[in-house]
Amino acid sequence: MSDPKLQQRLLEDVVIFQNRDVQSTGAESIAPDHSPRQAARGKPLPARSALADPTQTASLQQRVEQFLFHQSELLDEKQWGAYIDLFADEGVYWMPVTPEQTEWVDSPSIFAEDKRMMEIRMGRVTHPNAWSQAPQWGTSHLVGNVVIESVSETEIAVRSRFQMMELRRDATRHFAGTYRHTLRRSGDDFKIVQQRVDLLNGQAPFDYVLQVWV
Repeated sequence: MSDPKLQQRLLEDVVIFQNRDVQSTGAESIAPDHSPRQAARGKPLPARSALADPTQTASLQQRVEQFLFHQSELLDEKQWGAYIDLFADEGVYWMPVTPEQTEWVDSPSIFAEDKRMMEIRMGRVTHPNAWSQAPQWGTSHLVGNVVIESVSETEIAVRSRFQMMELRRDATRHFAGTYRHTLRRSGDDFKIVQQRVDLLNGQAPFDYVLQVWV
């Protein structure tokens, strides 16, 4: 099967629309108001900062900060497709097990996903039968301490701190840690070449695993 056909098969026939003709099954039949697709259906994308307009005089620091803030809003609004679009074609989302980890090929990671794997994850969590997504839930991100570590003509290395609260029905979980972004200049905007997420509490016990990106 050719690569484009394989991608279409994964994203449309297998992952997302496998039960397109079956109504009210699985999680959707038990909690139809909590359908994972319902929350983001029809919602507009969060507006970008006015500083993202190339006609505005904004410093590189401000533009990078606004890019990270926009990324967090997309996650909180469950705009998974728009979030994935922030990544370059070869972009990678990586959450190592420990801060000392330097690669994901020969070592286990919590997340190590290219864009295709991210799209497959999006299809799984938005499927009507995704039981893990049936309870009403949401997140709230705070991003700060944004430091531009290096700048070249094409790429920018950025370090920042984050805190995320996750609410799932009556239970809350808190995650915190460090983001490290490698951003590529793309016209007047940026694309993510790599987003590394080092969880401060990655070794803590949790009742259920992470389903989506932090």
